[in-house]
Amino acid sequence: MTADPDIEHGLPIRLLHDRVLVRLEGNDGERRSSVGIVIPATASMGRRLSWAIAVGVGPHVRSIVAGDRVLFDPDDRSEVELHGREYVLLRERDVHAVAAQRVEPDATGLYL
Repeated sequence: MTADPDIEHGLPIRLLHDRVLVRLEGNDGERRSSVGIVIPATASMGRRLSWAIAVGVGPHVRSIVAGDRVLFDPDDRSEVELHGREYVLLRERDVHAVAAQRVEPDATGLYL
């Protein structure tokens, strides 16, 4: 597993099977629209997917490497705290999309 350097300063961990450990981008609070309008966290919206950065992957993960941005459903997540930081543990099949420089423009991906 390739891991975030922040994780490696404490107890060593090894992700198993098809697990992906991610760090959420931003926060779950208020956000801004593309034109600068503040949208409060309590605003009612439809089901919204979230972006995160993969910080570690298990040995059977085929389409994601540490450092990739991944898109997933925040309702289907398991949260974990490691060394005082919050992370989310996912299965590779729960990731809807991967954004990385190495992804080819016409590639459809395994789980799309």
